[in-house]
Amino acid sequence: VMDKIMEVFRPGAIVLQCGADSLTGDRLGCFNLSLKGHAECVRYTKSFNVPTLVLGGGGYTIRNVARCWAYETSVLLDTELPNEIPYNDYFEYYAPDFKLHLTPEQRENMNTQASLESVRVDLLTQLIQLKGAPSVQMSEVPPDFELIKEDANAERERKSTKENRE
Repeated sequence: VMDKIMEVFRPGAIVLQCGADSLTGDRLGCFNLSLKGHAECVRYTKSFNVPTLVLGGGGYTIRNVARCWAYETSVLLDTELPNEIPYNDYFEYYAPDFKLHLTPEQRENMNTQASLESVRVDLLTQLIQLKGAPSVQMSEVPPDFELIKEDANAERERKSTKENRE
């Protein structure tokens, strides 16, 4: 789906919002993603080589949000991080294992192949129906237009002054 989105929209830049509430262990989220799975979306988006602004967001288990942002920053910088969290002022927050990577819970995956394929086909169908990249080109107003506008304003002002005198 992302390949088709990039083909249709041809963005000059991407804003990627990486909400951490989809991580395993999130207090409010109901998903079960590992950090590596979550960061794979960042890695894939990065592979398009389009300027990208990456934003954090979401996530209601703060120690996992910090893990997520640290790991995804390392992915963006092509830098490996050790799994052991170094000692710091908040070290105790990462108990009991003091590790960077989370272990997903054992849960049944409720997404069937058929339901995922149906969503994929629906999205691709909608994207195919778009005619080119939806956008409005930005350009400066030609100077001639500004002169015409000034002339029109001056003419209105002359008429208004003339009518006020009469």
